[in-house]
Amino acid sequence: KVIINAKWQVEIIAKHDDLYHCRVSGYISELMDEVGHMPLPPYITRCDSAFDKTRYQTVYARYDGSVAAPTAGLHFDQALLTQLEEKGVELGYVTLHVGAGTFRPVRVETLAEHTMHAEQFTVSQALCTQIQATKARGGRVIAVGTTSMRSLESAAQNGELKACTKETRIFIYPGFKFQVCDGLLTNFHLPQSTLIMLVAAFIGQTQTKALYQTAINAGYRFFSYGDTSLLL
Repeated sequence: KVIINAKWQVEIIAKHDDLYHCRVSGYISELMDEVGHMPLPPYITRCDSAFDKTRYQTVYARYDGSVAAPTAGLHFDQALLTQLEEKGVELGYVTLHVGAGTFRPVRVETLAEHTMHAEQFTVSQALCTQIQATKARGGRVIAVGTTSMRSLESAAQNGELKACTKETRIFIYPGFKFQVCDGLLTNFHLPQSTLIMLVAAFIGQTQTKALYQTAINAGYRFFSYGDTSLLL
Protein backbone atom coordinates (compact mmCIF):
# COMPACT_ATOMS: atom_id res chain seq x y z
CA LYS A 1 0.00 0.00 0.00
CA VAL A 2 1.24 3.48 -0.90
CA ILE A 3 0.17 6.41 1.29
CA ILE A 4 0.46 9.57 -0.78
CA ASN A 5 -1.00 11.98 1.78
CA ALA A 6 -3.80 12.14 4.34
CA LYS A 7 -6.41 11.95 1.57
CA TRP A 8 -4.96 9.49 -0.90
CA GLN A 9 -3.93 5.85 -0.55
CA VAL A 10 -3.17 3.43 -3.37
CA GLU A 11 -3.19 -0.34 -2.89
CA ILE A 12 -1.39 -2.44 -5.49
CA ILE A 13 -3.52 -5.51 -6.17
CA ALA A 14 -1.65 -7.19 -9.02
CA LYS A 15 1.13 -6.70 -11.56
CA HIS A 16 0.75 -7.61 -15.23
CA ASP A 17 4.07 -7.34 -17.07
CA ASP A 18 4.93 -3.63 -16.73
CA LEU A 19 1.44 -2.58 -15.62
CA TYR A 20 -0.13 -2.46 -12.16
CA HIS A 21 -3.72 -3.07 -11.08
CA CYS A 22 -4.46 -0.71 -8.18
CA ARG A 23 -7.28 0.24 -5.82
CA VAL A 24 -7.55 3.95 -5.02
CA SER A 25 -9.20 5.64 -2.04
CA GLY A 26 -11.48 7.80 -4.18
CA TYR A 27 -11.86 8.70 -7.85
CA ILE A 28 -8.70 8.08 -9.82
CA SER A 29 -9.42 11.10 -12.04
CA GLU A 30 -9.27 13.34 -8.94
CA LEU A 31 -6.06 11.65 -7.79
CA MET A 32 -4.39 12.29 -11.14
CA ASP A 33 -5.56 15.91 -11.21
CA GLU A 34 -4.27 16.60 -7.69
CA VAL A 35 -0.94 14.75 -7.52
CA GLY A 36 -0.38 13.18 -10.95
CA HIS A 37 2.40 13.97 -13.37
CA MET A 38 2.22 14.27 -17.13
CA PRO A 39 2.98 10.75 -18.46
CA LEU A 40 5.83 11.63 -20.78
CA PRO A 41 7.18 8.78 -22.93
CA PRO A 42 9.90 6.66 -21.25
CA TYR A 43 12.61 7.93 -23.60
CA ILE A 44 12.15 11.47 -22.21
CA THR A 45 14.26 11.19 -19.07
CA ARG A 46 13.76 14.67 -17.63
CA CYS A 47 11.03 15.42 -15.11
CA ASP A 48 7.79 16.81 -16.46
CA SER A 49 7.09 20.52 -16.08
CA ALA A 50 4.28 23.04 -16.43
CA PHE A 51 5.30 23.34 -20.10
CA ASP A 52 4.27 19.73 -20.71
CA LYS A 53 0.78 20.20 -19.27
CA THR A 54 -0.13 22.41 -22.20
CA ARG A 55 2.35 21.30 -24.87
CA TYR A 56 2.00 17.51 -24.54
CA GLN A 57 -1.66 17.69 -25.52
CA THR A 58 -3.51 18.41 -28.76
CA VAL A 59 -5.64 21.55 -29.00
CA TYR A 60 -8.63 19.42 -30.03
CA ALA A 61 -8.45 16.84 -27.21
CA ARG A 62 -11.84 16.27 -25.57
CA TYR A 63 -11.92 13.07 -23.50
CA ASP A 64 -9.75 11.51 -20.79
CA GLY A 65 -8.45 8.00 -21.35
CA SER A 66 -5.09 7.91 -23.18
CA VAL A 67 -1.77 7.13 -21.52
CA ALA A 68 0.04 9.14 -24.19
CA ALA A 69 -0.69 12.02 -26.52
CA PRO A 70 -1.29 11.40 -30.25
CA THR A 71 1.87 13.31 -31.04
CA ALA A 72 1.32 14.02 -34.75
CA GLY A 73 -1.49 16.29 -33.60
CA LEU A 74 0.88 18.39 -31.50
CA HIS A 75 1.96 20.19 -34.67
CA PHE A 76 -1.46 21.82 -35.02
CA ASP A 77 -2.68 24.91 -33.22
CA GLN A 78 -6.08 26.52 -33.66
CA ALA A 79 -4.73 29.10 -36.11
CA LEU A 80 -3.37 26.37 -38.40
CA LEU A 81 -6.62 24.41 -38.25
CA THR A 82 -8.50 27.56 -39.24
CA GLN A 83 -6.12 28.17 -42.15
CA LEU A 84 -6.64 24.62 -43.42
CA GLU A 85 -10.42 25.04 -43.33
CA GLU A 86 -10.13 28.36 -45.18
CA LYS A 87 -8.23 26.51 -47.91
CA GLY A 88 -11.05 24.00 -48.25
CA VAL A 89 -9.60 21.18 -46.17
CA GLU A 90 -12.34 19.39 -44.24
CA LEU A 91 -11.48 18.30 -40.71
CA GLY A 92 -12.88 15.20 -39.03
CA TYR A 93 -12.22 13.75 -35.61
CA VAL A 94 -11.89 10.29 -34.10
CA THR A 95 -11.27 9.17 -30.53
CA LEU A 96 -8.75 6.48 -29.64
CA HIS A 97 -7.56 6.00 -26.07
CA VAL A 98 -3.88 5.20 -26.51
CA GLY A 99 -2.84 2.22 -24.39
CA ALA A 100 0.41 1.52 -22.55
CA GLY A 101 1.40 -0.91 -25.29
CA THR A 102 2.18 1.99 -27.63
CA PHE A 103 5.76 2.03 -26.25
CA ARG A 104 6.07 -1.74 -26.12
CA PRO A 105 8.73 -3.15 -28.48
CA VAL A 106 8.05 -6.17 -30.66
CA ARG A 107 10.01 -9.11 -29.25
CA VAL A 108 8.73 -11.99 -31.39
CA GLU A 109 10.43 -13.41 -34.48
CA THR A 110 7.17 -13.70 -36.42
CA LEU A 111 5.16 -10.46 -36.52
CA ALA A 112 1.83 -12.27 -36.64
CA GLU A 113 2.57 -13.61 -33.14
CA HIS A 114 2.79 -10.15 -31.57
CA THR A 115 -0.23 -9.26 -29.43
CA MET A 116 -1.36 -5.65 -29.22
CA HIS A 117 -2.87 -4.17 -26.07
CA ALA A 118 -6.59 -3.48 -26.44
CA GLU A 119 -7.48 0.17 -27.02
CA GLN A 120 -10.94 1.71 -27.15
CA PHE A 121 -11.88 3.92 -30.08
CA THR A 122 -14.91 5.71 -31.51
CA VAL A 123 -15.67 6.50 -35.15
CA SER A 124 -18.92 8.45 -35.49
CA GLN A 125 -21.56 8.13 -38.20
CA ALA A 126 -20.98 11.78 -39.11
CA LEU A 127 -17.31 11.03 -39.78
CA CYS A 128 -18.16 7.95 -41.85
CA THR A 129 -20.51 10.04 -43.98
CA GLN A 130 -17.87 12.75 -44.36
CA ILE A 131 -15.22 10.23 -45.46
CA GLN A 132 -17.56 8.50 -47.90
CA ALA A 133 -18.45 11.86 -49.48
CA THR A 134 -14.77 12.77 -49.74
CA LYS A 135 -13.95 9.48 -51.45
CA ALA A 136 -16.92 9.82 -53.82
CA ARG A 137 -15.68 13.14 -55.18
CA GLY A 138 -12.12 11.90 -55.58
CA GLY A 139 -10.71 13.47 -52.42
CA ARG A 140 -8.11 11.96 -50.12
CA VAL A 141 -8.35 10.96 -46.47
CA ILE A 142 -5.22 11.98 -44.56
CA ALA A 143 -4.85 10.47 -41.10
CA VAL A 144 -3.17 12.72 -38.56
CA GLY A 145 -1.15 10.23 -36.58
CA THR A 146 -0.98 6.47 -36.27
CA THR A 147 -3.81 6.53 -33.73
CA SER A 148 -6.20 8.07 -36.25
CA MET A 149 -5.11 5.61 -38.91
CA ARG A 150 -5.57 2.63 -36.60
CA SER A 151 -9.03 3.85 -35.59
CA LEU A 152 -10.22 4.31 -39.18
CA GLU A 153 -8.78 1.04 -40.41
CA SER A 154 -10.24 -0.80 -37.40
CA ALA A 155 -13.68 0.56 -38.28
CA ALA A 156 -13.31 -0.80 -41.81
CA GLN A 157 -11.86 -4.25 -41.16
CA ASN A 158 -14.82 -5.93 -42.83
CA GLY A 159 -14.26 -3.92 -46.00
CA GLU A 160 -16.78 -1.17 -45.24
CA LEU A 161 -16.31 1.83 -42.97
CA LYS A 162 -18.90 1.70 -40.21
CA ALA A 163 -19.60 3.87 -37.17
CA CYS A 164 -18.63 2.10 -33.97
CA THR A 165 -17.33 2.34 -30.43
CA LYS A 166 -15.31 -0.72 -29.49
CA GLU A 167 -11.90 -2.10 -28.61
CA THR A 168 -9.25 -2.79 -31.19
CA ARG A 169 -6.08 -4.87 -31.17
CA ILE A 170 -5.28 -4.09 -34.77
CA PHE A 171 -1.61 -4.54 -35.65
CA ILE A 172 -0.69 -2.90 -38.94
CA TYR A 173 2.53 -4.23 -40.45
CA PRO A 174 3.80 -4.87 -44.01
CA GLY A 175 1.22 -6.79 -45.99
CA PHE A 176 -1.76 -4.98 -44.46
CA LYS A 177 -4.45 -3.90 -46.92
CA PHE A 178 -5.57 -0.33 -46.23
CA GLN A 179 -9.27 0.38 -46.68
CA VAL A 180 -9.68 4.05 -45.73
CA CYS A 181 -6.53 6.15 -45.48
CA ASP A 182 -4.81 7.72 -48.48
CA GLY A 183 -2.16 9.62 -46.54
CA LEU A 184 -0.54 9.81 -43.12
CA LEU A 185 0.97 12.65 -41.11
CA THR A 186 3.26 11.08 -38.51
CA ASN A 187 6.37 11.74 -36.44
CA PHE A 188 9.56 9.66 -36.58
CA HIS A 189 9.26 6.57 -34.39
CA LEU A 190 11.34 4.24 -32.25
CA PRO A 191 13.06 1.31 -34.01
CA GLN A 192 11.42 -2.11 -33.57
CA SER A 193 8.14 -0.43 -32.59
CA THR A 194 4.69 -1.21 -33.95
CA LEU A 195 4.48 2.42 -35.08
CA ILE A 196 7.41 2.25 -37.48
CA MET A 197 6.00 -1.05 -38.77
CA LEU A 198 2.74 0.74 -39.54
CA VAL A 199 4.71 3.30 -41.56
CA ALA A 200 6.46 0.48 -43.44
CA ALA A 201 3.09 -1.11 -44.16
CA PHE A 202 1.85 2.16 -45.65
CA ILE A 203 4.77 3.27 -47.82
CA GLY A 204 6.89 0.10 -48.04
CA GLN A 205 10.01 -0.99 -46.19
CA THR A 206 12.48 0.37 -48.74
CA GLN A 207 10.84 3.80 -48.75
CA THR A 208 10.69 3.81 -44.94
CA LYS A 209 14.43 3.15 -44.65
CA ALA A 210 15.15 5.90 -47.17
CA LEU A 211 12.85 8.30 -45.32
CA TYR A 212 14.53 7.69 -41.99
CA GLN A 213 18.02 7.95 -43.48
CA THR A 214 17.06 11.31 -44.97
CA ALA A 215 15.73 12.43 -41.58
CA ILE A 216 18.96 11.38 -39.85
CA ASN A 217 21.15 13.08 -42.45
CA ALA A 218 19.11 16.30 -42.19
CA GLY A 219 19.17 16.32 -38.39
CA TYR A 220 15.41 16.00 -37.96
CA ARG A 221 14.14 15.50 -34.43
CA PHE A 222 12.60 12.14 -33.63
CA PHE A 223 9.80 10.90 -31.36
CA SER A 224 7.03 12.73 -29.48
CA TYR A 225 8.36 16.30 -29.44
CA GLY A 226 10.09 15.86 -32.79
CA ASP A 227 9.43 16.70 -36.41
CA THR A 228 6.74 15.17 -38.56
CA SER A 229 6.38 13.75 -42.06
CA LEU A 230 3.55 13.70 -44.61
CA LEU A 231 3.32 10.33 -46.36
CA LEU A 232 1.22 10.09 -49.53
